[in-house]
Order: sequence, then structure tokens, then C-alpha cells
Amino acid sequence: MNAFITGATSGFGRAIAVRLASLNYNVVITGRRAERLDELAKQLRSDYSVEVLPLCFDVRDNASCTKAIESMPANFKQIDLLINNAGLAAGASPFNECDLADFERMIDTNVKGLLYITKLIVPGMIAREAGHIINISSIAGFEVYPNGSVYCGSKHAVSAITKGLRIDLVKYGIKVSSISPGMVETEFSIIRYHGDEEKAKAVYAGLTPLNAEDIADTVEFIVTRPAHVSINDIHLNPAQQANTYISHRK
Repeated sequence: MNAFITGATSGFGRAIAVRLASLNYNVVITGRRAERLDELAKQLRSDYSVEVLPLCFDVRDNASCTKAIESMPANFKQIDLLINNAGLAAGASPFNECDLADFERMIDTNVKGLLYITKLIVPGMIAREAGHIINISSIAGFEVYPNGSVYCGSKHAVSAITKGLRIDLVKYGIKVSSISPGMVETEFSIIRYHGDEEKAKAVYAGLTPLNAEDIADTVEFIVTRPAHVSINDIHLNPAQQANTYISHRK
């Protein structure tokens, strides 16, 4: 079984890659940081004796996506599981105060990047009438919160695309799932606040957030269901978080 994971250099993607390797998947790991990809590839080969293909490119660039996927050797051409994980939030200000570059970065990564990769992988799944796609979404794909209009919009798009794919691909035997977490402590908030670690830590003050392993657990649950079961979406929050803007902080 071959899995293709975007955004594998840190956070969810890295944890998912490790978990899938432990389940004996061969993995294609992608991201923009070549050194991290190579380190992870070495670790996975050593710890789990699986085949690993690191591909360094930016999902925002369709030509790079195409070139990378076309370069895959024969033993990786058949992708059984696609994990669309690459995504980010950039900025946390009211709409009128936000930087247009942040808007573009979120839309290009969270929406267009997911579409580019899926468009390239799906034909092979259709030809085999088999496959599974898991899109990493967010609670922000179902609720909107202050200062997050464009990020929430991008994740609402992921939610809609996931549902549409499920409708279009069911006749080919392809499963389409999504995972929609609440607050998770990874590099997410550091990126959102443009490297301001103090602001990033404040997001999780007084509560215990989810972590990347919780998301890897969820992926494992989804992919280990019997063939006749398809998990459409899993929402998971920290126990202290009720929704996008109400949390109980101690």
C-alpha cells in the first residue's frame, strides 16, 4: 500500500507519515524543506523498513506538483491513500486590516494546493476503482470566528470540496474522508502570528490542546475500518473547547 502525504515536514503531516509507516504503508512525503524531508525519510526507512520517497516542492505551484508526481518511480505510481494535509493560517486581524499576501497564501495552499494534488492523483484511483482520500480540514470549516474570515473561508472550501468529491467518486469505489480538529498545538499558531512565539503560546494558555499524535490516531482509525465502512468526517476538539470561540481555561 502506498500513501501520499502533503506537508510532511512537521506537525500533522510528520506524525501521520510515521503512523502510516508503522502500519506498513510505503510513503511519499512532500514539503518545501528538503533537509527535514530527508531526515524523516531516513528515520522511516530505519524504524519501519518501508519504502519512502521524499519530494520537495510547493503545492501552490501546479507545474511543480505535476513535475514531482510525474517523476515518481513505477513502484510509487499507484497511490492507495492520499492525505491532503498541507495547509496554514496566516494573520489574525479583522478582514479590513489583513495583508492581501496572507489571503493569497492561505487560498493558494489550503484550497488550490489541495485541488492540484487531488487532480493529479485521482485519475489513477479511478482507473483502479479503488483508493482513499483524507483531507485535513478544521473546525473552521464549519464555524466562523472573529479575525479568521479568510482562513475559515478556505476551510469551508475544503469541507465543500470533500463533500463534492465524495459524491463524484463514490461510483468508482473511492472513499473520501476529512478530519476537522479544533485547537491543536503544532507550528500552526507560530506561522499564523508570523513567528511571534509569545502570541502563539497565548492561544493555548489555560487549556490542554490536541497534538499531532491525536490527528495521527484519527487517521489510523479511518484507514483501519472494514472495506464496507467509510468515515465521512471526524470533528475533534480539546475537552476544554466547546467551539471555535468558547473554551474553558483554567
